[in-house]
Amino acid sequence: MRRMLLAAVVFLTACAASPVLLNRQAPATFTQEPGGYELATVRRVVDGDTIDVAITGRIEGPGAGLTQVGHVYRVRLLGIDTPETVKPDTPVQCYGHQASAATAALLQGRSVRLVKDVEETDQYDRLLRYVYIGGEIANARLVANGYAYVLTYPPNVRHAELFVSLARQAREAGLGLWASDTCNGKR
Repeated sequence: MRRMLLAAVVFLTACAASPVLLNRQAPATFTQEPGGYELATVRRVVDGDTIDVAITGRIEGPGAGLTQVGHVYRVRLLGIDTPETVKPDTPVQCYGHQASAATAALLQGRSVRLVKDVEETDQYDRLLRYVYIGGEIANARLVANGYAYVLTYPPNVRHAELFVSLARQAREAGLGLWASDTCNGKR
């Protein structure tokens, strides 16, 4: 019995949250955007690719969506997909908790700029946005550090080539969900 208890403690310790590593930056792309954006504060990280934001301002232009200042919206980070942690009737997927922790470490409580690609929302009425911290897309940093897969929804493909390149580099380096001791790239 003591051996089983000790084995359980060792297993749980090994499964404890690993440190979030976000040291690989994505290239600054904000100057390539079409102009216009929404200013927001990240209120809550729902999971690795979904956040809740409060809109605090807007700069008009094609990149600014149809949001209203003072309102709270759910945002789906464009171009990426992270392992599931909160999807109903779906088990927590490999590296899901780590991806959610990475998104929280990167975005929780931060002031960000939201830029629309082509479509305003997805089928669940979530805003579809690139989320910028300074000149860098947070979505891309998650890919670069191995916390997210690339997932494009045409016609929202403005940064698809960048995301694919960053994912290839993360896979080749064995980072995050690409590591052989985590998911080895499998969902």
